[in-house]
Amino acid sequence: MTEWPLTVLALVFLLAYSWEVLARTHVSLCETTINVIWIVFIVDYVVSISLAHDRKTWFKNNLLLLISIMLPIFRPLRLLRLVAVLNVLNRTSGMAVRGRITLYVCSSVILLIYVGSLAELDVERNAPGTTITDFGKAIWWAFVTTTTVGYGDMSPVTWQGKCIAVGLMIAGIALI
Repeated sequence: MTEWPLTVLALVFLLAYSWEVLARTHVSLCETTINVIWIVFIVDYVVSISLAHDRKTWFKNNLLLLISIMLPIFRPLRLLRLVAVLNVLNRTSGMAVRGRITLYVCSSVILLIYVGSLAELDVERNAPGTTITDFGKAIWWAFVTTTTVGYGDMSPVTWQGKCIAVGLMIAGIALI
């Protein structure tokens, strides 16, 4: 019942996070929007686990969701709700299986690279000794990392950036 409303909120989250990282204006409005959406995700999590018939199984199946609402560094993971839209579209569309898989994988890769770029730029932009200083470089770095090419021309210097890199590497391998 909450799938579509939370998906819309995830899109608003993506817009606010993108605006905050790229435009760097209206930062307090973006932060407030992000925090309100975060609270809604927490409420949804608590209500969902409360209503689950088997709470232990539900908890085990939703560990990534718990991590995304518990640790601020993983806030881009809240955008995983957007992947749920692809699942809904897969169920409702009349496309052939191969077409649905292609749509799902391509959309997931694009979202992964975009969100990874935003997250990396957010934590690396002002770090001393960084090579990832603008969005173009962040996109390039995320694409190279996700596809596991790894040229080595750019790399994160902060521990948060390295954590994002590990996540992108694992997700890239899984998608490939």
